Amino acid sequence: MAVPKKRTGHSAQGKRRANWKAEKPALSKCSNCGATVLAHTVCSECGFYKGKPASLKAVAEPKKAEKSAKEVEVKEEKPTKKTTAKKAEATEKKPAKKTSTKKAVKTEEKASEKEDK
Repeated sequence: MAVPKKRTGHSAQGKRRANWKAEKPALSKCSNCGATVLAHTVCSECGFYKGKPASLKAVAEPKKAEKSAKEVEVKEEKPTKKTTAKKAEATEKKPAKKTSTKKAVKTEEKASEKEDK
């Protein structure tokens, strides 16, 4: 097995690595929806590849569009629920939780002892 006689210096190592550069990815536009897509990949927006449906997203999307159009026509605005006065009072009157740490308990005991004297 070949073993180098000497270690490669920082300068030589840097010169060798100078030509190893990252490039910008090739981007293209989807022929169906016009979204920016990586070359040779399925469009993440509509699911088409080269003008043909390639994923379940492409098949399901037209059905959703039809349903949503029908729902908009049929949908009526529902009145929002109003809270009753009793519920509003109950939420306001909830007591805060008492935290009982050792330090807090000792200070309370000392305060009560001072009051007793």
